Amino acid sequence: MVKSNYIIEISNITKTFPDKVVLDDVSLSVKKGEFLTILGPSGCGKTTLLRLLAGFNSATKGEIRIGGEVMTDVPPHLRPVNTVFQRYALFPNYNVYDNIAFGLKLQKVDKKEIEQRVKRALKMVGMTDYEHRDVNSLSGGQQQRVAIARAIVNRPQVLLLDEPLAALDLKMRKDMQMELKDMHKTLGITFVYVTHDQEEALTLSDTIVVMSEGKVQQIGTPIDIYNEPTNSFVADFIGESNILNGTMVKDKIVKFLGCEFECVDKGFGENSPVDVVIRPEDVYIMAKTDSGMFNGTVQSCIFKGVHYEMTVTTANGYELMIQDYNAFEVGQEVSMIIKPSDIHVMKKERICNTLEGEMVDATHVKIMDTEFLCSEQPDIEGGEKVSVEIAFDKIELMDNKEDGVMMGDVRFILYKGDHYHLTIRTESGDNLYVDTHDVWDDRDIVGIKVQPDDLKITKL
Repeated sequence: MVKSNYIIEISNITKTFPDKVVLDDVSLSVKKGEFLTILGPSGCGKTTLLRLLAGFNSATKGEIRIGGEVMTDVPPHLRPVNTVFQRYALFPNYNVYDNIAFGLKLQKVDKKEIEQRVKRALKMVGMTDYEHRDVNSLSGGQQQRVAIARAIVNRPQVLLLDEPLAALDLKMRKDMQMELKDMHKTLGITFVYVTHDQEEALTLSDTIVVMSEGKVQQIGTPIDIYNEPTNSFVADFIGESNILNGTMVKDKIVKFLGCEFECVDKGFGENSPVDVVIRPEDVYIMAKTDSGMFNGTVQSCIFKGVHYEMTVTTANGYELMIQDYNAFEVGQEVSMIIKPSDIHVMKKERICNTLEGEMVDATHVKIMDTEFLCSEQPDIEGGEKVSVEIAFDKIELMDNKEDGVMMGDVRFILYKGDHYHLTIRTESGDNLYVDTHDVWDDRDIVGIKVQPDDLKITKL
Protein backbone atom coordinates (compact mmCIF):
# COMPACT_ATOMS: atom_id res chain seq x y z
CA MET A 1 0.00 0.00 0.00
CA VAL A 2 1.32 3.47 -0.93
CA LYS A 3 1.68 5.67 2.14
CA SER A 4 -0.01 9.06 1.78
CA ASN A 5 2.12 12.21 1.96
CA TYR A 6 -0.83 13.95 3.62
CA ILE A 7 -1.07 14.09 7.40
CA ILE A 8 -4.61 15.57 7.26
CA GLU A 9 -7.31 14.68 4.72
CA ILE A 10 -10.64 16.53 4.98
CA SER A 11 -13.29 15.10 2.66
CA ASN A 12 -16.64 16.77 1.92
CA ILE A 13 -17.10 18.18 5.43
CA THR A 14 -20.41 19.89 6.15
CA LYS A 15 -21.31 21.36 9.53
CA THR A 16 -24.78 22.71 10.18
CA PHE A 17 -26.33 24.33 13.20
CA PRO A 18 -30.11 24.74 13.59
CA ASP A 19 -30.11 28.19 12.02
CA LYS A 20 -27.26 28.06 9.48
CA VAL A 21 -24.72 26.09 7.44
CA VAL A 22 -21.27 26.91 8.86
CA LEU A 23 -19.22 24.62 6.58
CA ASP A 24 -20.46 23.62 3.14
CA ASP A 25 -18.79 20.59 1.52
CA VAL A 26 -15.21 21.50 2.45
CA SER A 27 -12.37 19.33 1.17
CA LEU A 28 -8.63 19.89 1.55
CA SER A 29 -5.41 18.01 2.31
CA VAL A 30 -2.42 19.04 4.41
CA LYS A 31 1.09 17.71 3.75
CA LYS A 32 3.32 16.44 6.54
CA GLY A 33 5.45 19.26 7.89
CA GLU A 34 3.45 21.93 6.05
CA PHE A 35 2.51 25.35 7.44
CA LEU A 36 -1.07 25.71 6.24
CA THR A 37 -3.16 28.77 7.04
CA ILE A 38 -6.95 28.93 6.92
CA LEU A 39 -7.77 32.55 6.10
CA GLY A 40 -11.06 34.38 5.94
CA PRO A 41 -13.29 37.03 7.52
CA SER A 42 -15.14 36.53 10.80
CA GLY A 43 -17.93 33.96 10.48
CA CYS A 44 -16.50 32.21 7.42
CA GLY A 45 -16.18 28.84 9.23
CA LYS A 46 -12.40 28.70 9.75
CA THR A 47 -12.48 28.25 13.56
CA THR A 48 -15.26 25.67 13.24
CA LEU A 49 -13.05 23.69 10.85
CA LEU A 50 -10.19 23.84 13.35
CA ARG A 51 -12.48 22.64 16.14
CA LEU A 52 -13.54 19.69 14.00
CA LEU A 53 -9.87 18.76 13.53
CA ALA A 54 -9.31 19.04 17.28
CA GLY A 55 -12.39 16.94 18.03
CA PHE A 56 -14.21 19.65 19.99
CA ASN A 57 -17.10 19.47 17.50
CA SER A 58 -18.36 16.74 15.20
CA ALA A 59 -19.18 17.13 11.50
CA THR A 60 -22.73 16.81 10.18
CA LYS A 61 -21.39 15.08 7.04
CA GLY A 62 -18.01 14.11 5.67
CA GLU A 63 -14.82 12.54 6.96
CA ILE A 64 -11.58 13.70 8.59
CA ARG A 65 -8.43 11.56 8.56
CA ILE A 66 -5.31 12.38 10.55
CA GLY A 67 -2.27 10.20 9.96
CA GLY A 68 -4.40 7.96 7.78
CA GLU A 69 -6.87 7.20 10.60
CA VAL A 70 -10.54 8.20 10.53
CA MET A 71 -11.19 10.62 13.42
CA THR A 72 -14.99 10.40 13.57
CA ASP A 73 -15.19 8.59 16.94
CA VAL A 74 -11.80 9.61 18.34
CA PRO A 75 -12.09 11.97 21.35
CA PRO A 76 -9.91 15.12 21.50
CA HIS A 77 -7.38 13.76 24.02
CA LEU A 78 -6.62 10.74 21.83
CA ARG A 79 -6.04 12.68 18.60
CA PRO A 80 -2.42 13.33 17.50
CA VAL A 81 -2.98 17.09 17.66
CA ASN A 82 -2.65 19.90 20.18
CA THR A 83 -4.35 23.29 20.04
CA VAL A 84 -3.06 26.78 20.87
CA PHE A 85 -5.87 29.23 21.54
CA GLN A 86 -6.07 33.00 21.18
CA ARG A 87 -6.50 33.48 24.94
CA TYR A 88 -3.65 31.13 25.97
CA ALA A 89 -5.79 29.12 28.48
CA LEU A 90 -2.91 28.89 31.01
CA PHE A 91 -3.45 27.85 34.64
CA PRO A 92 -3.00 31.07 36.66
CA ASN A 93 -2.13 29.23 39.89
CA TYR A 94 0.72 27.27 38.24
CA ASN A 95 4.17 28.52 37.30
CA VAL A 96 5.59 28.21 33.79
CA TYR A 97 7.14 24.79 34.40
CA ASP A 98 3.97 23.26 35.87
CA ASN A 99 1.80 24.69 33.08
CA ILE A 100 3.96 23.02 30.45
CA ALA A 101 4.33 19.77 32.41
CA PHE A 102 0.62 19.43 33.23
CA GLY A 103 -0.31 17.12 30.34
CA LEU A 104 2.76 14.93 30.81
CA LYS A 105 1.95 14.46 34.52
CA LEU A 106 -1.58 13.36 33.60
CA GLN A 107 -0.04 10.77 31.28
CA LYS A 108 2.17 9.64 34.22
CA VAL A 109 5.37 10.25 32.27
CA ASP A 110 8.56 9.63 34.26
CA LYS A 111 9.59 12.68 36.30
CA LYS A 112 13.07 12.86 34.77
CA GLU A 113 11.67 12.67 31.23
CA ILE A 114 9.13 15.40 32.05
CA GLU A 115 11.97 17.65 33.17
CA GLN A 116 13.95 16.99 29.97
CA ARG A 117 10.98 17.57 27.69
CA VAL A 118 9.83 20.74 29.47
CA LYS A 119 13.33 22.24 29.30
CA ARG A 120 13.59 21.34 25.60
CA ALA A 121 10.18 22.95 24.90
CA LEU A 122 11.20 26.10 26.79
CA LYS A 123 14.41 26.30 24.76
CA MET A 124 12.44 26.01 21.52
CA VAL A 125 10.24 28.98 22.44
CA GLY A 126 13.13 31.05 23.78
CA MET A 127 12.16 30.96 27.46
CA THR A 128 14.89 28.83 29.03
CA ASP A 129 15.20 30.91 32.23
CA TYR A 130 11.48 31.33 32.90
CA GLU A 131 10.46 27.91 34.24
CA HIS A 132 9.82 29.09 37.82
CA ARG A 133 8.10 32.36 36.89
CA ASP A 134 4.46 33.04 37.74
CA VAL A 135 2.49 33.09 34.46
CA ASN A 136 0.62 36.21 35.58
CA SER A 137 3.91 38.12 35.65
CA LEU A 138 4.56 37.42 31.95
CA SER A 139 3.78 39.66 28.99
CA GLY A 140 1.18 38.61 26.42
CA GLY A 141 3.87 37.41 24.03
CA GLN A 142 5.61 35.41 26.76
CA GLN A 143 2.31 33.80 27.80
CA GLN A 144 1.68 32.80 24.20
CA ARG A 145 5.15 31.20 24.07
CA VAL A 146 4.29 29.18 27.19
CA ALA A 147 1.02 28.08 25.57
CA ILE A 148 2.95 26.92 22.49
CA ALA A 149 5.53 25.12 24.65
CA ARG A 150 2.73 23.31 26.48
CA ALA A 151 1.24 22.28 23.14
CA ILE A 152 4.49 20.95 21.63
CA VAL A 153 5.80 19.18 24.74
CA ASN A 154 3.43 16.26 24.01
CA ARG A 155 5.06 15.85 20.57
CA PRO A 156 1.87 16.09 18.51
CA GLN A 157 1.88 15.29 14.81
CA VAL A 158 -0.14 18.44 14.17
CA LEU A 159 -0.23 21.79 15.96
CA LEU A 160 -3.53 23.70 15.59
CA LEU A 161 -3.31 27.45 16.18
CA ASP A 162 -6.52 29.48 16.50
CA GLU A 163 -5.61 33.15 15.92
CA PRO A 164 -2.83 32.83 18.53
CA LEU A 165 -1.44 36.35 17.97
CA ALA A 166 -4.71 38.29 17.79
CA ALA A 167 -4.50 39.58 21.37
CA LEU A 168 -0.94 40.95 21.00
CA ASP A 169 0.02 44.49 20.06
CA LEU A 170 1.33 45.17 16.55
CA LYS A 171 5.08 45.04 17.30
CA MET A 172 4.80 41.90 19.42
CA ARG A 173 2.63 40.28 16.77
CA LYS A 174 5.27 40.95 14.08
CA ASP A 175 8.01 39.55 16.33
CA MET A 176 5.98 36.44 17.15
CA GLN A 177 5.25 35.82 13.47
CA MET A 178 8.97 35.42 12.80
CA GLU A 179 9.40 33.27 15.89
CA LEU A 180 6.53 31.00 14.83
CA LYS A 181 8.06 30.63 11.38
CA ASP A 182 11.43 29.66 12.93
CA MET A 183 9.69 27.37 15.43
CA HIS A 184 7.91 25.54 12.60
CA LYS A 185 11.23 24.88 10.86
CA THR A 186 12.85 23.68 14.10
CA LEU A 187 9.99 21.38 15.15
CA GLY A 188 9.35 19.89 11.72
CA ILE A 189 5.69 19.23 12.58
CA THR A 190 2.56 20.26 10.70
CA PHE A 191 1.05 23.65 11.60
CA VAL A 192 -2.60 24.45 10.81
CA TYR A 193 -3.08 28.14 11.52
CA VAL A 194 -6.32 30.15 11.58
CA THR A 195 -6.33 33.91 11.02
CA HIS A 196 -8.30 36.76 9.45
CA ASP A 197 -5.07 38.75 8.89
CA GLN A 198 -4.04 38.58 5.22
CA GLU A 199 -0.52 39.90 5.82
CA GLU A 200 0.03 37.31 8.56
CA ALA A 201 -1.10 34.51 6.23
CA LEU A 202 1.15 35.70 3.40
CA THR A 203 4.14 35.97 5.77
CA LEU A 204 3.87 32.60 7.53
CA SER A 205 2.33 30.08 5.18
CA ASP A 206 3.46 27.42 2.76
CA THR A 207 -0.17 27.07 1.68
CA ILE A 208 -3.19 29.33 2.20
CA VAL A 209 -6.84 28.21 2.20
CA VAL A 210 -9.13 31.20 1.62
CA MET A 211 -12.67 30.72 2.95
CA SER A 212 -15.89 32.69 2.72
CA GLU A 213 -19.33 31.79 4.06
CA GLY A 214 -18.41 28.20 4.81
CA LYS A 215 -16.83 27.44 1.43
CA VAL A 216 -13.27 27.15 0.20
CA GLN A 217 -12.65 29.91 -2.34
CA GLN A 218 -9.04 29.09 -3.26
CA ILE A 219 -6.11 26.95 -2.13
CA GLY A 220 -2.57 27.89 -3.16
CA THR A 221 0.82 29.29 -2.22
CA PRO A 222 0.96 32.90 -0.96
CA ILE A 223 2.38 33.99 -4.34
CA ASP A 224 -0.38 32.18 -6.28
CA ILE A 225 -3.12 33.55 -4.05
CA TYR A 226 -1.82 37.10 -4.43
CA ASN A 227 -0.96 37.06 -8.13
CA GLU A 228 -3.63 34.69 -9.44
CA PRO A 229 -6.84 35.07 -7.40
CA THR A 230 -9.63 32.81 -8.66
CA ASN A 231 -12.49 35.23 -8.00
CA SER A 232 -13.30 38.77 -6.93
CA PHE A 233 -13.67 37.82 -3.24
CA VAL A 234 -10.10 36.49 -3.06
CA ALA A 235 -8.74 39.42 -5.09
CA ASP A 236 -10.41 41.90 -2.76
CA PHE A 237 -9.62 40.08 0.49
CA ILE A 238 -5.92 39.46 -0.20
CA GLY A 239 -4.09 42.77 -0.36
CA GLU A 240 -5.29 45.88 -2.21
CA SER A 241 -6.83 45.51 -5.67
CA ASN A 242 -8.54 47.44 -8.43
CA ILE A 243 -11.35 45.11 -9.54
CA LEU A 244 -13.16 46.24 -12.68
CA ASN A 245 -15.78 44.97 -15.09
CA GLY A 246 -14.28 44.03 -18.42
CA THR A 247 -14.92 42.28 -21.72
CA MET A 248 -12.59 39.69 -23.19
CA VAL A 249 -12.60 40.91 -26.80
CA LYS A 250 -10.57 37.90 -27.93
CA ASP A 251 -7.57 35.91 -26.73
CA LYS A 252 -4.99 38.25 -25.17
CA ILE A 253 -7.13 41.38 -25.73
CA VAL A 254 -9.33 42.67 -22.91
CA LYS A 255 -11.39 45.86 -22.68
CA PHE A 256 -11.82 47.77 -19.43
CA LEU A 257 -11.61 51.42 -18.31
CA GLY A 258 -13.09 52.17 -21.74
CA CYS A 259 -9.85 51.04 -23.47
CA GLU A 260 -8.51 47.86 -25.03
CA PHE A 261 -5.39 46.34 -23.46
CA GLU A 262 -3.07 43.51 -24.35
CA CYS A 263 -2.98 40.77 -21.72
CA VAL A 264 -1.62 37.23 -21.36
CA ASP A 265 -4.95 35.50 -20.71
CA LYS A 266 -6.85 33.41 -23.24
CA GLY A 267 -9.57 30.79 -23.50
CA PHE A 268 -12.47 32.94 -22.30
CA GLY A 269 -14.23 33.18 -25.66
CA GLU A 270 -14.86 36.31 -27.70
CA ASN A 271 -16.72 39.22 -26.11
CA SER A 272 -17.11 37.39 -22.80
CA PRO A 273 -17.85 39.45 -19.65
CA VAL A 274 -14.97 39.15 -17.16
CA ASP A 275 -13.57 40.67 -13.99
CA VAL A 276 -10.20 42.38 -14.30
CA VAL A 277 -7.78 42.67 -11.36
CA ILE A 278 -4.99 45.26 -11.30
CA ARG A 279 -2.83 45.54 -8.19
CA PRO A 280 -2.18 49.20 -7.18
CA GLU A 281 1.61 48.74 -7.44
CA ASP A 282 1.26 47.50 -11.04
CA VAL A 283 -0.07 50.76 -12.50
CA TYR A 284 2.82 52.88 -13.80
CA ILE A 285 2.04 56.58 -13.30
CA MET A 286 3.84 59.61 -14.78
CA ALA A 287 3.23 63.23 -15.63
CA LYS A 288 0.84 63.54 -18.55
CA THR A 289 2.49 62.41 -21.77
CA ASP A 290 1.54 61.14 -25.22
CA SER A 291 3.27 57.83 -24.46
CA GLY A 292 0.75 56.80 -21.80
CA MET A 293 -2.02 54.27 -22.43
CA PHE A 294 -4.69 56.39 -20.72
CA ASN A 295 -4.94 59.61 -18.71
CA GLY A 296 -6.45 60.77 -15.46
CA THR A 297 -6.42 63.30 -12.63
CA VAL A 298 -5.00 62.77 -9.14
CA GLN A 299 -7.75 63.06 -6.50
CA SER A 300 -5.74 62.20 -3.37
CA CYS A 301 -2.15 61.40 -2.40
CA ILE A 302 -1.26 59.91 1.01
CA PHE A 303 2.21 58.94 2.25
CA LYS A 304 2.14 55.36 3.61
CA GLY A 305 5.69 55.14 4.94
CA VAL A 306 7.27 53.19 2.07
CA HIS A 307 5.15 54.44 -0.82
CA TYR A 308 2.49 56.97 -1.73
CA GLU A 309 -1.08 55.81 -2.18
CA MET A 310 -3.03 57.80 -4.74
CA THR A 311 -6.57 57.85 -6.03
CA VAL A 312 -6.74 58.75 -9.72
CA THR A 313 -9.91 59.37 -11.72
CA THR A 314 -9.59 58.45 -15.39
CA ALA A 315 -10.83 60.66 -18.19
CA ASN A 316 -13.95 58.49 -18.59
CA GLY A 317 -14.87 58.45 -14.92
CA TYR A 318 -13.26 55.35 -13.40
CA GLU A 319 -11.41 55.52 -10.09
CA LEU A 320 -8.11 53.67 -9.58
CA MET A 321 -5.92 53.15 -6.54
CA ILE A 322 -2.23 53.49 -7.39
CA GLN A 323 0.84 52.93 -5.21
CA ASP A 324 4.12 54.53 -6.24
CA TYR A 325 7.38 55.71 -4.69
CA ASN A 326 6.85 59.16 -6.24
CA ALA A 327 4.19 61.62 -5.14
CA PHE A 328 1.89 63.44 -7.55
CA GLU A 329 -0.04 66.54 -6.55
CA VAL A 330 -3.81 66.55 -6.12
CA GLY A 331 -5.34 67.95 -9.31
CA GLN A 332 -2.32 67.00 -11.44
CA GLU A 333 -3.04 65.43 -14.82
CA VAL A 334 -1.19 62.14 -15.25
CA SER A 335 -0.74 59.31 -17.72
CA MET A 336 -0.71 55.61 -16.88
CA ILE A 337 0.60 52.35 -18.30
CA ILE A 338 -0.33 48.76 -17.40
CA LYS A 339 1.82 45.89 -18.69
CA PRO A 340 0.08 42.82 -20.18
CA SER A 341 1.53 40.52 -17.50
CA ASP A 342 0.08 42.73 -14.73
CA ILE A 343 -3.49 42.36 -15.97
CA HIS A 344 -5.24 39.40 -14.34
CA VAL A 345 -8.50 38.31 -15.98
CA MET A 346 -11.07 36.21 -14.08
CA LYS A 347 -14.24 34.54 -15.29
CA LYS A 348 -17.31 36.19 -13.81
CA GLU A 349 -19.07 34.03 -11.24
CA ARG A 350 -22.43 35.37 -12.42
CA ILE A 351 -23.77 38.02 -14.79
CA CYS A 352 -27.17 38.48 -13.10
CA ASN A 353 -29.26 37.18 -10.20
CA THR A 354 -30.86 33.85 -11.13
CA LEU A 355 -33.48 32.53 -8.72
CA GLU A 356 -35.94 29.65 -8.71
CA GLY A 357 -39.52 30.54 -7.88
CA GLU A 358 -43.16 29.74 -8.36
CA MET A 359 -45.92 31.65 -10.11
CA VAL A 360 -48.74 32.64 -7.76
CA ASP A 361 -50.93 33.97 -10.56
CA ALA A 362 -50.43 35.79 -13.87
CA THR A 363 -48.99 38.92 -12.20
CA HIS A 364 -47.34 37.60 -9.03
CA VAL A 365 -44.30 35.39 -8.52
CA LYS A 366 -42.89 33.96 -5.30
CA ILE A 367 -39.11 34.05 -4.90
CA MET A 368 -36.99 33.98 -1.73
CA ASP A 369 -40.15 33.20 0.28
CA THR A 370 -41.62 36.55 -0.80
CA GLU A 371 -44.35 37.45 -3.29
CA PHE A 372 -43.34 40.00 -5.95
CA LEU A 373 -45.52 41.87 -8.43
CA CYS A 374 -44.37 41.06 -11.97
CA SER A 375 -45.40 41.86 -15.54
CA GLU A 376 -48.26 39.68 -16.78
CA GLN A 377 -47.25 36.13 -17.69
CA PRO A 378 -50.24 34.80 -19.67
CA ASP A 379 -48.49 31.58 -20.68
CA ILE A 380 -47.51 30.49 -17.16
CA GLU A 381 -50.11 29.17 -14.74
CA GLY A 382 -50.20 29.60 -10.98
CA GLY A 383 -48.21 26.90 -9.18
CA GLU A 384 -45.74 26.38 -12.04
CA LYS A 385 -42.00 26.47 -11.25
CA VAL A 386 -40.09 29.30 -12.91
CA SER A 387 -36.64 30.80 -13.22
CA VAL A 388 -36.40 34.52 -12.40
CA GLU A 389 -33.53 36.70 -13.59
CA ILE A 390 -32.86 40.14 -12.09
CA ALA A 391 -30.08 42.39 -13.38
CA PHE A 392 -27.67 43.66 -10.71
CA ASP A 393 -28.58 47.30 -11.39
CA LYS A 394 -32.34 46.72 -11.30
CA ILE A 395 -32.57 46.12 -7.56
CA GLU A 396 -33.40 49.16 -5.44
CA LEU A 397 -32.09 49.39 -1.88
CA MET A 398 -33.75 51.67 0.68
CA ASP A 399 -32.75 53.06 4.07
CA ASN A 400 -36.25 52.54 5.38
CA LYS A 401 -36.48 48.75 5.32
CA GLU A 402 -40.27 48.85 5.63
CA ASP A 403 -40.47 50.48 2.18
CA GLY A 404 -39.15 47.35 0.50
CA VAL A 405 -40.97 44.20 -0.51
CA MET A 406 -38.47 42.33 1.66
CA MET A 407 -35.44 43.04 3.87
CA GLY A 408 -31.81 42.02 3.87
CA ASP A 409 -28.42 43.01 5.22
CA VAL A 410 -25.21 43.99 3.44
CA ARG A 411 -22.64 41.17 3.65
CA PHE A 412 -19.92 42.06 1.14
CA ILE A 413 -18.98 45.34 -0.55
CA LEU A 414 -16.83 45.38 -3.68
CA TYR A 415 -15.86 48.64 -5.36
CA LYS A 416 -15.71 48.21 -9.16
CA GLY A 417 -14.12 51.54 -10.12
CA ASP A 418 -17.33 53.44 -10.92
CA HIS A 419 -19.92 51.64 -8.73
CA TYR A 420 -20.30 49.26 -5.80
CA HIS A 421 -21.18 45.58 -6.16
CA LEU A 422 -22.96 44.40 -3.01
CA THR A 423 -23.89 41.00 -1.67
CA ILE A 424 -27.19 41.22 0.23
CA ARG A 425 -28.28 38.35 2.49
CA THR A 426 -32.09 38.24 2.42
CA GLU A 427 -34.46 37.15 5.18
CA SER A 428 -34.82 33.80 3.41
CA GLY A 429 -31.06 33.18 3.57
CA ASP A 430 -30.55 33.75 -0.17
CA ASN A 431 -27.90 36.06 -1.62
CA LEU A 432 -28.85 38.94 -3.91
CA TYR A 433 -26.17 40.80 -5.87
CA VAL A 434 -26.69 44.51 -6.40
CA ASP A 435 -24.90 47.20 -8.43
CA THR A 436 -25.32 50.67 -6.94
CA HIS A 437 -23.70 54.10 -6.82
CA ASP A 438 -24.91 54.62 -3.25
CA VAL A 439 -22.54 54.05 -0.32
CA TRP A 440 -23.60 51.38 2.16
CA ASP A 441 -21.83 49.93 5.18
CA ASP A 442 -21.25 46.29 6.05
CA ARG A 443 -24.26 44.81 7.95
CA ASP A 444 -26.59 47.70 7.03
CA ILE A 445 -30.22 46.55 7.08
CA VAL A 446 -31.90 47.52 3.81
CA GLY A 447 -35.29 47.35 2.15
CA ILE A 448 -35.31 45.56 -1.22
CA LYS A 449 -37.54 46.50 -4.14
CA VAL A 450 -37.69 45.39 -7.79
CA GLN A 451 -39.94 46.91 -10.46
CA PRO A 452 -42.34 44.37 -12.05
CA ASP A 453 -40.85 44.73 -15.55
CA ASP A 454 -37.34 43.98 -14.20
CA LEU A 455 -38.27 40.42 -13.20
CA LYS A 456 -37.42 38.27 -16.26
CA ILE A 457 -39.44 35.07 -15.88
CA THR A 458 -39.12 31.81 -17.80
CA LYS A 459 -40.86 28.50 -17.26
CA LEU A 460 -38.69 25.67 -15.90
